[in-house]
Amino acid sequence: MSKKKTGGWLESVKTIVYAALIAIGIRTVAFEPFNIPSGSMIPTLLVGDYLFVSKYSYGYSRHSMPFSPNLFSGRIWGTTPERGDVAVFKLPRDTSQDYIKRIIGLPGDIVQVRRGILHLNGQPLRRESLGPFVAEGDGPRMTVQQYREFLPGGRSFLIIEQSDDGPLDNTPEFRVPDGHVFAMGDNRDNSLDSRVPSAVGMIPIENLVGRAEFIFFSVDGSARWWEVWGWPFAIRYSRLLSAVR
Repeated sequence: MSKKKTGGWLESVKTIVYAALIAIGIRTVAFEPFNIPSGSMIPTLLVGDYLFVSKYSYGYSRHSMPFSPNLFSGRIWGTTPERGDVAVFKLPRDTSQDYIKRIIGLPGDIVQVRRGILHLNGQPLRRESLGPFVAEGDGPRMTVQQYREFLPGGRSFLIIEQSDDGPLDNTPEFRVPDGHVFAMGDNRDNSLDSRVPSAVGMIPIENLVGRAEFIFFSVDGSARWWEVWGWPFAIRYSRLLSAVR
């Protein structure tokens, strides 16, 4: 009887260990979940969104693994991201922190913002006004302007602006060095990104964790964890399983 109990206990431990190893493997090579704690990517991503990031999109670096062990440098099967990708990366000055922004500049590009208009390699990017947008979930609720911005090649996405004369609406020229990318938040006046060298600056491609693919869950924060009766009403059903563009 004692042997049976011991055997049963060992089998349970083995099952747990195998399950943990499989989960770590999937998280390392395939998909990793992330949640959005701030509003720097509004309107594309909202506070309370939960999304999956594909780890294979740009190849693998030490940051693809939990705790970023210093096992090797560079990327294995690495590819350069495309302009417009929404990517998770390790903050260059503190790799324990994950940031998510949109890739705007690639190695060799010159990026500048003038009066709120993004310029890439000396050319202003076209943007179309879509009217007012109510931004909430990250500080006071406010009405801002929403635009559709177009990258070279026609890829487009939504951004919001409080004004075209804020601290981040007029910048010097930034030349993206080899092995780096330049990223910005879609909430252009409320994002610490590559426009702020002391906070983020240029992002080494090695620091890229993966590309944001789709939102699998989203809550608006109206129900606290113990308010079980409010959970169904706090879910943003329209955002479930929506692609990140």
